[in-house]
Amino acid sequence: MSLVDHRGDSITGATPEALAAYERALTAFQGWRIGADAELEIALADAPTFVMAHVLRAYQLICSRDPRQVRQGRSVWARTTTLTANSRERMHLAAIDAVLADDYEAAKTRLSELLDQHPRDALALQVAHAFDHVTGDEGHMRHRVASVLPAWSPDLPGYHTILSMHAFSLEESGEYAHAQDVAQAALELNPRDARAHHAMAHIFEMTGQADAGVRWMRRHIAAWSEGTVVATHCWWHLALFHLARAEWGHALALYDRRVRAGHSTQIADLIDAAALLWRLDLHCTDLGARWVELASAWASHIDDGFCSFNDLHAALAFVGAHEWGLARRLETSLIAAQSKPTRHGSATRELGLTSCRAMMAFGRGNDTLAITLLASLPALAHRFGGSHAQRDVLHITLREAVERICAVAHRSPQSA
Repeated sequence: MSLVDHRGDSITGATPEALAAYERALTAFQGWRIGADAELEIALADAPTFVMAHVLRAYQLICSRDPRQVRQGRSVWARTTTLTANSRERMHLAAIDAVLADDYEAAKTRLSELLDQHPRDALALQVAHAFDHVTGDEGHMRHRVASVLPAWSPDLPGYHTILSMHAFSLEESGEYAHAQDVAQAALELNPRDARAHHAMAHIFEMTGQADAGVRWMRRHIAAWSEGTVVATHCWWHLALFHLARAEWGHALALYDRRVRAGHSTQIADLIDAAALLWRLDLHCTDLGARWVELASAWASHIDDGFCSFNDLHAALAFVGAHEWGLARRLETSLIAAQSKPTRHGSATRELGLTSCRAMMAFGRGNDTLAITLLASLPALAHRFGGSHAQRDVLHITLREAVERICAVAHRSPQSA
């Protein structure tokens, strides 16, 4: 039986019932909502040779900063390559293969070629957008979404999530007013679009509108916190707004009750926790037990050798906890990694080792060294991936180190 998905692309191996379940899974995946796994199980139970259901399952795994999850995608990919597939589906499999070979640039190229032929392939767009974000490719991220928009219209399923991707891309490119208009257009189509609310949080953060950010996030709390996979990260954004308002207690309460309440071991949650606690540590005291718990959660990732963005946040946790043994182990691992001809090796040479050493110097009170190291990073910092708001931890630490040196210099004549 020949079927097409809800955007008009041909699919292989599906039944009408399996296709319906797949579309529900894709809707959840696109909208950052829970439930995709259960729907994929329904789809594959009804149609075991349904190629795009397997492809979506593989993407769920490889769109991760956790190498353990990425590696799990290999068995899904291997099974899927034995199935009959059309040309578009084979292009998806080629992109997955490239990621499994640690070649994200090749994967992005494959997905670009796919989108040139099939601009309404929502899954290809979402995954390419995610890889642009992870690799710090802001220019491609903006162009990629904008280039397919003419092929989309409000009557197509998931159009609001395409607008949300576009809004985030515009925000990361500094086009804040345009980004806000696009995010609000997405919300007019679907007021519960968590991606659009996330884009709005970034817009408020980057334009210094902490008061408006708190109001927005509180007013729409159900849309981004209930049944979504981005709830912890959005609580992180709310905490940043409270920090900007010098409401340290509110931010710390959010860390305890929302960001770290369940002691998650997910990399994304560990990143948010380290980034928030580091900022809190500049203003609060008596965080020791929190740092120790978080450092312990990061310890098993010292030798991941996968992502410099992860390494930086592991360093934050080890320095914050004064776990200098763990910090030294991370530094030793990175020294070895920088000589490897891998994506992580290259990133470690350019950014990872320097940034982690800077945080360690800052934690030991060697502000001169921290400033020297951090000042060498700004031109390359986007290659960490992540957002401007996340990478701002580098600037915040540099500024704090400068202020500490200035404070010491100001006191010295008086003490003399």
